[in-house]
Amino acid sequence: MPEQPPKSDSKPYISVIIAALNEEDAIGQVIGGIPRDLADEIVVVDNGSTDRTSQVANSAGARVILEPHRGYGRAHRAGLRAIAPNCEIVVFLDGDGSDYPEMMNRLVGPIIKGTHDFVISSRTRGRRERGSMNWHQVFAGYMVGFFLRLLYGVRSTDMGPFRAIRRDALERFNMREETYGWPLEMQMRAARARLRILEVPVDYRRRAGGQSKIAGTVRGSFLAATRILLTLAKIAIEPR
Repeated sequence: MPEQPPKSDSKPYISVIIAALNEEDAIGQVIGGIPRDLADEIVVVDNGSTDRTSQVANSAGARVILEPHRGYGRAHRAGLRAIAPNCEIVVFLDGDGSDYPEMMNRLVGPIIKGTHDFVISSRTRGRRERGSMNWHQVFAGYMVGFFLRLLYGVRSTDMGPFRAIRRDALERFNMREETYGWPLEMQMRAARARLRILEVPVDYRRRAGGQSKIAGTVRGSFLAATRILLTLAKIAIEPR
């Protein structure tokens, strides 16, 4: 059963952004699992799919925009440009069905209550279906956590794509990463800005269909690791 949202007389406007590339098998399930009493709009960014991702997403009730130039960060930036002007909280969610959108309240609840500005999911602290994460994904999360703690004193165990943040805070970051380093850039800039950050455990499962663009291939894993390391180094040496 979906978790109940905190009671509030004036719930902030919440936009959900889903970057998707060839996820026709999973995207309908993802959209269907999003709690509609929390999400005011769902924007799916089709990042150059060659299958029916856009049609399935549209039929499931999402607003679809096209970003043909591929790139994980580029797709999310396109989504941010498309959300409603009155949006106050942005939720990011992958379109492969690995996350449990029904747990969205764990992420937006602390922001609605005003106790935190940025809430990120930790797959390593939650219940993981066997085979849902490769060893190098788990290792990367802990490695990044080590550097975040060393540089900024922030505790982190993962770079989970399922996350929620106050829109006004995110827009001050001037995010520039266009590929796989997008999640890490957000976490590092949030730590540098001394946002009130919370990590919450979430459940995680195998993708609902298709092939992972990162963990599914050696090339994807190598490119992601390289980009993450470059992002880490680049932001770490930026003057504060």
